[in-house]
Amino acid sequence: MTAELLIKFLYNHCTSDELDEVVQWIDKEAFSDGSKSLAYEDWKSFREIAYSDRQNERFDLLLDKIHHKINISNSVSQEQKITLPLITTWLTRAAAILLIPVLTFLFYTLSDNSFYSAKHSDLVVDSLEIIAPAGSRTVVQLSDGTEVHLNYGSKIKYPRNFKGDTRELTLSGEGYFDVTHNPRKPFVVKTKRVNITALGTKFNVLAYPDNDLVATTLIDGKVVVEQTTENGHLKTIGSLVPGQHVDYNINTGAISSTKGDMEKYIAWKDGFLVFDNTGIQEVAERLERMFNVEIVVASEIKDFTYTVKFVDESLSQILDLLSKATPVKYKILPREKLPDGSFSKQKIVFEKK
Repeated sequence: MTAELLIKFLYNHCTSDELDEVVQWIDKEAFSDGSKSLAYEDWKSFREIAYSDRQNERFDLLLDKIHHKINISNSVSQEQKITLPLITTWLTRAAAILLIPVLTFLFYTLSDNSFYSAKHSDLVVDSLEIIAPAGSRTVVQLSDGTEVHLNYGSKIKYPRNFKGDTRELTLSGEGYFDVTHNPRKPFVVKTKRVNITALGTKFNVLAYPDNDLVATTLIDGKVVVEQTTENGHLKTIGSLVPGQHVDYNINTGAISSTKGDMEKYIAWKDGFLVFDNTGIQEVAERLERMFNVEIVVASEIKDFTYTVKFVDESLSQILDLLSKATPVKYKILPREKLPDGSFSKQKIVFEKK
């Protein structure tokens, strides 16, 4: 089968021998890869009209061709006597006439979805949101190859495919980013009034909605931290070097920076819980997100700090160790039944012994 013969058939210019060849091709080879390619090339001849009218006119063209073939077949003289073998032959040829346009249309539909996708891509909402609920962590790989680790109670919102001059996503919570290098498309993490921009690097961002701090920790590469002003403009706060951690208070504008061991800021992504001279209030907040509980810290013990590393310990084990390291005791209150029939979070109170 050749493309010329296929086109000749569709325009009803075949001789009797050529028609027999088409029928045999349909019976034995029509669904082979080579034949599908021929069908697709022929189908493209129907796509020369403007896109706005393309779909309706494409169907009209196909139906016209089918009706034309049927009309030709029905023009056989009613007085002519047709034997059973001739009827069988006629039906076979009629089937061929009907099958080819359907085959080309079907192949086009299966093989050219990208054509329609490109036309309608701007009309489709192309935004995804991934949430790591309290008590769980998750890992996400973005379309550019960037890997994102989400800590307990965190979420990101990002496009399925990055478009434009930047790769932007929005973070609420804490995330560790291993960014695929692309100097032509900076990677931007947008948080509450602070943006962190990188080209290709590894860094951690903490920006929980109930916390006034946005913390950035740079492991490798370079990032620029920018503040979103009230009029929507960006103001550069500074750039980080590897091994640097910066806390920025979005309410006061206060900035603090430290350098050194970064493990305590990123160990969470590997399942470790590390406290290094960490205040008990921050310890309580991290345990709340990790175990989906509510912890109340008494005012008289808010100056206590902890330096400890936990690996796969349960909440009860952690609470026991904390109470042994400092003069602190804890009590677990019973859950309360809410009006909707559900129960409140488990509540834990830290008090001085």
